[in-house]
Amino acid sequence: AYQPQMELSTGHVAGIEALLRWRHPDLGIVPPDSFIPIAEETGLIVPLGEWVLATACRQAVAWQQEGHPQLRIAVNVSARQFRQKNLGLRIETILADTGLDPVLLELELTESAVMENPEEAILTLRQLKKMGVTLSIDDFGTGYSSLSHLKHFPIDRLKIDRSFVKHVTRDQNDATIAEAIIALAHSMKLTVVAEGIEHGEQLEFMSQRRCDTMQGYYLSRPVTADEFGEFLKKLGEVEGKGHT
Repeated sequence: AYQPQMELSTGHVAGIEALLRWRHPDLGIVPPDSFIPIAEETGLIVPLGEWVLATACRQAVAWQQEGHPQLRIAVNVSARQFRQKNLGLRIETILADTGLDPVLLELELTESAVMENPEEAILTLRQLKKMGVTLSIDDFGTGYSSLSHLKHFPIDRLKIDRSFVKHVTRDQNDATIAEAIIALAHSMKLTVVAEGIEHGEQLEFMSQRRCDTMQGYYLSRPVTADEFGEFLKKLGEVEGKGHT
């Protein structure tokens, strides 16, 4: 499934996140938190993650070929995938096979994945960065972060976890944490994405605090590739009318 990301300063759709959903014939749609941990434990997350990456890259190229604007597509990399010695080579191969420009790929990593072995993580991140891809830390604030290590990671973006965004207009502690993450990111020349924006008050809060990008049900639920293609088509029509 695909969910758009919007730049708060311009209102333009700036990117897409590829999300995994399991459509089971009997159980219906199984949420990722029900099957991803099992995939991690069994090692199935590695081929599954590669399939997601290749599918997302191929779909991004297909949208370009249909005439839609080039949008960066974000894909999650699991902790187990990140530990692979040949991760860089595998990603290079997928980019070559699908024809996606590396600058249009964003890899999302969790705090726990990069903090497991910070010295090795820095080497892997530098290798990925040399390829030209964008790197972001997902669910920031929920894991164990050492700021002394964070400053050495060649990352581009921090994503504020939805648990802090949910009550950001009602809980002063959540508001303080969100403000601190935005300030920290900007001081380190990183951009910030707020996940889980579901209503206008949350959007207003993030906009006032100069958060760069938002993502959530307020803009769009995760939708299928065909539905997202229609979303892009309508978006193009709206923006086209705006320029006439």
